[in-house]
Amino acid sequence: MLSTLFVCKKKKKKMDDDDNRVSKIRPKSSDSVESYPESMGGNHRGMDAFSPCDSSVVSPSQIGCARKECMMMTPEEKLRHFESRFQDHEDNQQFDACIQDLVRCVALTRLVYGDRHLKLAQAHARLAKAYFQFKGWGLQAQEHSLLARELLTFCPSISSCRDEKLEVLSCLLSISLTQGGAALLSANLEEAELSYLEAKRIIEELHQHGGIGEEEKIKSDLEISTGLSRVHKRQNRPEEALSQCEKSLQLLKDCGKPEKTTSVYRDMAAIEQDMGHLDRAIEHLSKAHTITMSHCPEELERAQISHSLALIFSATAEPHHNDSAGHHFEQSLSSYQNSVGLEDPAFLAAQDDFCRFLLLNGQQERSVEIQRASLNSKKSTFGDLSAEVADTLQLIGSLEMSDGRMKQAHGTMTKCLEIQSLLYGPQHKKTKATQKAADMLARAPEVAESLQRQDLLISTVSRN
Repeated sequence: MLSTLFVCKKKKKKMDDDDNRVSKIRPKSSDSVESYPESMGGNHRGMDAFSPCDSSVVSPSQIGCARKECMMMTPEEKLRHFESRFQDHEDNQQFDACIQDLVRCVALTRLVYGDRHLKLAQAHARLAKAYFQFKGWGLQAQEHSLLARELLTFCPSISSCRDEKLEVLSCLLSISLTQGGAALLSANLEEAELSYLEAKRIIEELHQHGGIGEEEKIKSDLEISTGLSRVHKRQNRPEEALSQCEKSLQLLKDCGKPEKTTSVYRDMAAIEQDMGHLDRAIEHLSKAHTITMSHCPEELERAQISHSLALIFSATAEPHHNDSAGHHFEQSLSSYQNSVGLEDPAFLAAQDDFCRFLLLNGQQERSVEIQRASLNSKKSTFGDLSAEVADTLQLIGSLEMSDGRMKQAHGTMTKCLEIQSLLYGPQHKKTKATQKAADMLARAPEVAESLQRQDLLISTVSRN
């Protein structure tokens, strides 16, 4: 496999062509240390970004001393410093700071080792992985993965050097896994599948040469099986997707991490639900719920599992599942409230799902009561003129209209219409439907009378 990826050093007459090729694969200026965006959490400070001082240094005199000390450091020392610091940031889940330091490491690695070195490929591979894992930025991850893969082709022949061969394979494994995840993120399913299959072959080769530890192998195998299951699901290959999920379950059981199986069971439930196998989907989610309640202290994960169970119970046609659905909705809302609060989008989405469930089961009054109470939270979270606020007003107005409260319904629908007109324009289907409802309500006797009184009052005030 390596013979297709790496080339030996060519004759001297081709060196100029190689230099031109390298210059084309340098990262854009946006990825350089000097122009790293402030939005990532740091100021635009040029070479001052190499300051070794940490966040605890607040005194101007201390900062000045630290900068002087940094100026005395060699590039090799600066590289070691930032390589150590990015790991500390990762351990502390300071992901923006971690990426900043990785960008600096790329620049320093080029300075220390040159443009065509394995170390530079590894630096780009680390940065690509961080963009994908910490930020979910698929385009940046793909860009740096491609740079890393291209740079590997400049490595010299390594057939006689076992350690360097294993380093290259490990770098290539990281690139393949990142490219697989980034391609899946951008819905490029064919590329994602090819990348994961390539990663699988690399792991086998590393394992044969003793170049990967058992724990790292299991972790990589798990990433591949999880990725392939999601690729196959979106390719409408459910049986293959379930097979990959089974592999993930076995890997997690082998390494004694049952608490990690909840995400796999949730994936399996989604696949079974898409196939119309609701009983099997409930079975998988129930297992995830049991594991979460016994092994996971995180309220947010409990909320997510309970929410999923509530939705799938409410989707079944069997009446005896209604009690279970109601119980899990209540449980999920309580856990969301404890973990993220009443104004979090996840809580508000679960609350809306619960209201729809109440409507389907004839509990209109309770549904309207909850929706009215949620309006202020939605305005605070999404904005006064948001689609979420408009949808809530439309639901409330529809229920008021069905209860015969025409005057209140007209007022609610009018507010909804104002927001939808601003969001979508007067010709959008949502706006037209609300306009039709508002016009119909305006013809109701009590509403028409109220509107006439308002017009009379306005004309009287205008004359005066």
